[in-house]
Amino acid sequence: MVKTKAEQAYDILKARIMDGTYGPGYRLVIDQLGREHGISSVPWRESLRRLEAEGWVDIVPNVGALVKTFDTGAWMRTIRLLARLEGLATALSAARFTDADIAKARQLNEAMRDSLTEFDMGSFGALNRQFHEHLCSRCEDERLTGLVHAEWIRMDLIRRSAFWYAPGRAVASLTEHEELIQLIESGADAVTIEEAAKQHEVNTLDAVLAHDATQAANA
Repeated sequence: MVKTKAEQAYDILKARIMDGTYGPGYRLVIDQLGREHGISSVPWRESLRRLEAEGWVDIVPNVGALVKTFDTGAWMRTIRLLARLEGLATALSAARFTDADIAKARQLNEAMRDSLTEFDMGSFGALNRQFHEHLCSRCEDERLTGLVHAEWIRMDLIRRSAFWYAPGRAVASLTEHEELIQLIESGADAVTIEEAAKQHEVNTLDAVLAHDATQAANA
């Protein structure tokens, strides 16, 4: 099926926002986009309204469309939503996990441990996302897994890694990852797995909030 011009424009903008070409605060100029891609202004306006509705773009009067700048509040809202979505997706995925899936989960967790040893937090963050999306990978609800994927992308765009701001949280998360793997491996019930996966994300949020409070008190 051939995509409309508006869909093509949307795909171009979404891809460039996600890969960082258009970073937070970047001004999206319709005339410039039209010249670069040979698409008229109307499809760009439609795509920008769609991106605004999805929370990727801010349309500011007398300024134009700007790639959304995320803050700590946005990170908090995103991780709370992700905790619920990912908890459910992990629980639905767990029953279909194979021995190979379990092995891959442990491999990713060990690779994260190696990244910590090497103080490579960039690699740690990327592997962390891979680990979590892997735990959801056997979920047959494509809409749910799509939502999980979108929220992880949003987390990346916020560009704030909780592990930089909550000392010790990275190490603790590895232990919680292994506990999740063990629950799945042992055939724990879906409710238990969902709650554990959700609590894992909440623990990160709590650690960051506690650290921020301590920093503010000592300022």
